[in-house]
Amino acid sequence: MDTPEENTAAQEATGPAGAGHRRNRPRVGHIQFLNCLPLYWGLARTGTLLDLELTKDTPDKLNDQLVRGELDIAPISLVEYLRNADQLVAFPDVAVGCDGDVMSCVIVSQVPLDQLDGQKVALGSTSRTAVRLAQLLLSDAHHVTPEYFRCAPDLGLMMQEAPAGVLIGDAALRASLHDAPRLGLQVHDLGAMWKQWTGLPFVFAVWAARKEYLAREPETVRQVHRAFLESRDVSLEEVTKVAEQAARWESFDAALLEQYFTTLDFRFGERQLAGVKEFARRTGPTTGYPADVNVEILGA
Repeated sequence: MDTPEENTAAQEATGPAGAGHRRNRPRVGHIQFLNCLPLYWGLARTGTLLDLELTKDTPDKLNDQLVRGELDIAPISLVEYLRNADQLVAFPDVAVGCDGDVMSCVIVSQVPLDQLDGQKVALGSTSRTAVRLAQLLLSDAHHVTPEYFRCAPDLGLMMQEAPAGVLIGDAALRASLHDAPRLGLQVHDLGAMWKQWTGLPFVFAVWAARKEYLAREPETVRQVHRAFLESRDVSLEEVTKVAEQAARWESFDAALLEQYFTTLDFRFGERQLAGVKEFARRTGPTTGYPADVNVEILGA
């Protein structure tokens, strides 16, 4: 469901534009997930809305649309960004990640993780980055090789089929905060596990522009980047209000949402880049990109 702020932003952003002007509007992707809300909520508050052509879709579909050239600028999962880094330029200081706990990417388990060797692990998500991170942590940090399979992100169903499962997003929040404690299950936060193992932040998604679009419309790309930075800053300054409004249509109360929004790390600076490069070094050869993949940053 769209929030009032999102509807306002979309109406103002698409505005009355002539056919000739419409061709120059940046085609920008929008994920309607809780973890992205602070990056979009402020667009209706800053007074700096651009004439955007917003496309709202799931992360997987936005990934593919950006890579195919159907979008000019969009959030893209870290794994897909690394696979297509030769076509894309990442925005500095705009991302969805964590520096420790992330809350919404977890492994829920009936047994200690070091007992999962040869056991089934349910992947209750199509998230390419969170799933790859979970696999990396289990294999390299806990030295187990489970048998992975996909299933619906339903904790009860997952626990009937396997001793452990990977969940992200709202399903992970519900499982870790409500269902797992009630059922006596262990919850392992992927962000905290990565931080304990490497000492680095983790980035789940970056915002990127296609290089060909940047070459054609450099100032537009920089305007979009500034708009997202301003939106993020306003949203975090007014995070209590953001959480209160989000609680009206979400199944979580305002206090929990405020905790979640302030736990997430929306920065993409030197330490976050170091985390990205470490993840690429450890996963590249088995995931479809060079271990030393070049991460090009806008303005760098």
